[in-house]
Amino acid sequence: MADNDGDENGNRRPRKSAAAFRTISEVASELDIPAHVLRFWESKFAQVKPLKRGGGRRYYRPEDVELLRGIRELLYTDGYTIKGAQKLLREGGTKEISSNTADSAAKASLGVGTTTAAQPAPVAPVGGAQVDLADAQRLELTAVLAELENLRDKLKNASA
Repeated sequence: MADNDGDENGNRRPRKSAAAFRTISEVASELDIPAHVLRFWESKFAQVKPLKRGGGRRYYRPEDVELLRGIRELLYTDGYTIKGAQKLLREGGTKEISSNTADSAAKASLGVGTTTAAQPAPVAPVGGAQVDLADAQRLELTAVLAELENLRDKLKNASA
């Protein structure tokens, strides 16, 4: 027997099966992102291809939802830029992204932590997102910052 979910008005409706197609609003709700972000990602990631029916309504297959979950993970959790995520998808393919997301979700559901000694430690949130930096990245950014400060000082001295 199917479970029931309540909508925002308290009405009960049957829960869809895992294999059912989902509308953009259902996917947006499941991934906790606005629908316009899904439409934007569709324009940026060629791999995101929902079925479109009459009137342009989008219907997402379960594998589409997993891919979008992987993209969300890359952008919001792992700190990738859109270009970086595009490159990763081109090189690794959609199956790897989806399986990595499934592995992360399985670990989270079991209460297994994903941070190990080999992984970078989290740093202060930037723009509301948690950012993880490896030691090499941190050193590189420190060097860039020092170079920028040096250039700023040269500009100040040149204009004085």
